[in-house]
Amino acid sequence: MAGKHSLVLIFCLILLKFSATFASKQNATTLNEAAACIDGASITLTFGFYINSCPEAEPIVFSWVEKAVSDDPRMAASLLRLHFHDCFVNASSFLGCDASVLLDDTPNFVGEKTAAPNVNSLRGFEVIDAIKADLEYVCPQTVSCADILAIAARDSVVLSGGPGWEVEMGRRDSLSASKTAANNNIPGPNSDVATLLSKFQNVGLSLQELVTLSGAHTMGKARCSSFSARINSSSSSISNSPDVNTAYLQSLQQLCSQSDANTTLADLDHITPTTFDNQYYVNLVSGEGLLGSDQALLTGNEETRGIIECYAGDMGAFFEDFKMAMLKMGRLQQANGGDGEIRRNCRAVNQLGL
Repeated sequence: MAGKHSLVLIFCLILLKFSATFASKQNATTLNEAAACIDGASITLTFGFYINSCPEAEPIVFSWVEKAVSDDPRMAASLLRLHFHDCFVNASSFLGCDASVLLDDTPNFVGEKTAAPNVNSLRGFEVIDAIKADLEYVCPQTVSCADILAIAARDSVVLSGGPGWEVEMGRRDSLSASKTAANNNIPGPNSDVATLLSKFQNVGLSLQELVTLSGAHTMGKARCSSFSARINSSSSSISNSPDVNTAYLQSLQQLCSQSDANTTLADLDHITPTTFDNQYYVNLVSGEGLLGSDQALLTGNEETRGIIECYAGDMGAFFEDFKMAMLKMGRLQQANGGDGEIRRNCRAVNQLGL
């Protein structure tokens, strides 16, 4: 056991050194590197983007998120998830963080709210509506809905005990949305490591960032239907695996057998469900990952297992890497024709006059 512990420790130190180098490079990124050229113009994500045009922007977002999380602690995870599900979808003008997830259906397109990963799952739209209405009163048509999502995600983490970071801003809002793209691009709750990695690499994120960003599942809840495959498996090879926590799975089976699997909720992290910490990784090591895709990160790949074991033992390392991964994910907005807009209503493009 001592030898195995030493190897894990050595691997952890190597990863931490890599993380420090990665962070240093990210901090040195120039504004030009964060730019996406669109039709001869340039969208450049910068820090302090609204310092002159709307200095009240971040305080307004924070005050609404603070109220929402105070009223419903689960809302922190919901707002963080909105940003994630927005950034992974390529819809119309942009790839990524363009607030396409907020658009309601129109006669011209079916939006992302009814896509399989989102329907009866995504929450917090009313909070974003309230923030936008307040910002439109103070700074009309200035702050994009995409930036609101990015700021609210950061504030949700901070209000739940997690790390803070300065958010790059200057995103534009998409003119369309795509249910098909949401179905194809957002990782499912039963995905294996190969599928998860493919979807992350498709948007330019690495294996380490896959594990790091999955740590967002340290907060929030999931319906029984989303992890039924994990708790109903009768494979002897799975049940005899040393990574399976039989008692935990039996407790989930009992919970989900008592009522409707489409409405019953379980905590993604049953130890500290409303706190942003590294307990998610501790749970995985103990075989207590709720979603099949989460537990697969431990059992399906030696490299991801090593990162998980590092984060389980070093919350500071997780926090530092999470901040940098969130910044990188937040830059997933690249030109694909068109230049977007600043919506007046996050649920509809401006040309609809809503």
